[in-house]
Parts: sequence; structure tokens; C-alpha cells
Amino acid sequence: MSLSRKFRKLGREMEEAVSPASRTGSTLRKIGLFSAGVTVVAIGVMVGRELRQRYKFKRLTPYDAYAHAGDEEQVEELEFGLGT
Repeated sequence: MSLSRKFRKLGREMEEAVSPASRTGSTLRKIGLFSAGVTVVAIGVMVGRELRQRYKFKRLTPYDAYAHAGDEEQVEELEFGLGT
């Protein structure tokens, strides 16, 4: 009878010792999954941006080269480049 009490007490002590560790483990698991999700989203945004830039570059028209032809900034730069 005393042996079964010792086993029950030992079982309770082990249960108490394991219980906080399992909470810590589940918390770490949640943090790990969250960080993995954020990483996947960040990579998806970067890949999507690159694909969009390539798509837009392939469909440039001749008018796109002259889009900023009359801007004041370019006129000042050209005058500076000519030495005037």
C-alpha cells in the first residue's frame, strides 16, 4: 500500500514537472509557426514584386521613353550637363 502511494506521489510530481514544459513547448511551437508564416508572406511579396516588375518591363511602349520629356527636373539636369 505504501508503494502505491509513493508511485502516485511520484506520478503527480512528474505530471507537475512536465506540465509547464509542455506549455512552454506549445508556446514555442506557436511562435515558430507564426515566424514561419511571416517568412512565407515576406518571400511571397518579394517574388510577386519581382514578377510584376518583369511583366511591366516586357510591355513598355515607345511612349514610355518620353513620359517625362517636359519635366523641369530633366531640363535643369541637361543644362547642367551641357556646361551652361
